[in-house]
Amino acid sequence: MKSNNNPKAMVVERYTITDRIAHTVHAIAMIVLIITGLKIYAGWEFMSFHTARTLHMIAVPFLLAVNWILIPYNIFSEGHGLLGKISHFTDHYIFGPKDAVRLGGIIKNFFRKGRYPAYSIYDEEKGHYETKLHPVMKVLIVLEGTALFLITVSGIVLYKLDWSLFGLPIAQWIISISGMIAPTFGMTPVGFLRLLHLLMTYWFIFELVVHVGILGFDPHVWKYYKAIFWSGKEDFSDPYYSEYVEKYSRFDAKKEHKQVNANKEHGHQKH
Repeated sequence: MKSNNNPKAMVVERYTITDRIAHTVHAIAMIVLIITGLKIYAGWEFMSFHTARTLHMIAVPFLLAVNWILIPYNIFSEGHGLLGKISHFTDHYIFGPKDAVRLGGIIKNFFRKGRYPAYSIYDEEKGHYETKLHPVMKVLIVLEGTALFLITVSGIVLYKLDWSLFGLPIAQWIISISGMIAPTFGMTPVGFLRLLHLLMTYWFIFELVVHVGILGFDPHVWKYYKAIFWSGKEDFSDPYYSEYVEKYSRFDAKKEHKQVNANKEHGHQKH
């Protein structure tokens, strides 16, 4: 890691402007959907049903556009060529062997055995991050994507029982599929979809608690909130949870090579 004598060299772009827009819109839309959704379900009196439903339906397209258009665009705009983009995606968003090792280190740290491993790692020579997500977050991403799909599918039916797209009876197809599962739980297809929608809402509440509540109690992760919503920058002079892999310069390589040769010559002279 570079010394603090040159801190500017350790500040890198963690999130682009489109990354920050995506995360900000996602957060706002999700909070609006949770509050208005629970209002519609539980009948809270702080706003009218009509207002809650209107806000709910306004937030839906923003959430879907961000998650199904903007975020995929941000992910696959990184990397050069098809293989580079695939490599970027797997390294940054897929839980792999290195993440398993980091997760093991995190568990050991919980029991006060060893240092908390870095999970935000920037390689200066390659000019990009090797990884920048907590190992647990890589698991949660898959679960969040699944939850988003299920809450969207169930929401279509709750919005309109005969909703269609380009003449395709999407809502009826969903009800038919639900009808194959719902009897197992002694429920009607629509009742099953309503319960599924509610359960996925609770899942997103759980994620919100994990992000803002549990992680927010650690002041050392606040820098990531600042980066994701405001600056887009990460300062690697702060060593908590991060690692800056410094470039191995030609000068250093030559210097080390000369030192090795000098040591060898010194050894021969002794003999």
